[in-house]
Amino acid sequence: MTTTYALLLRGINVSGHRKLPMAELRALLEGLGHTGVRTYLQSGNAAFTTDADASGDALAAAVEKEIERRLGFRCDCLVRDGAYLAAVADACPFPAGELEGKQLHAVYYSAPVAPDRFAAVDAESFAPEAFALGDRVMYLYTPDGLGRSKLAEAVMRPSLTKGLVATARNWNTVRKLVEMTA
Repeated sequence: MTTTYALLLRGINVSGHRKLPMAELRALLEGLGHTGVRTYLQSGNAAFTTDADASGDALAAAVEKEIERRLGFRCDCLVRDGAYLAAVADACPFPAGELEGKQLHAVYYSAPVAPDRFAAVDAESFAPEAFALGDRVMYLYTPDGLGRSKLAEAVMRPSLTKGLVATARNWNTVRKLVEMTA
């Protein structure tokens, strides 16, 4: 069975560090036997199709291993199928259609996240910013953008994300990944 997936890389091509040209990422994925490889932006988003009978976690581990072998650095990756990405977009508790893409983000996690992990965050003190948890995702509403968000800073603290891979995408990218994996 052929499945289309999105690959989300964490922390590449940021401030000139951990450089991974998208042409090289496409070649890497094709070298792993994936087809229909496409990338989006320079920040580590790709879509690919595979016949491999493997979980998203196994596919991500193979990409991580190949990046380290080829480029000499470790890069956390998440792989999610198109159905999951569409479900995340559909379940958004915020009015995504009314907001600018920079105002809404999906923070994808490597595993389910229990609400008690964020119990110490006084969400009301950050209003109008807000967050909500979903299936291995946090929806993050930041009206002034992620870079200026105090709530994003609070919920992305290493102590709260310990043991998880977490990577954020703005809503424009969320929509594009849904489109690329449909």
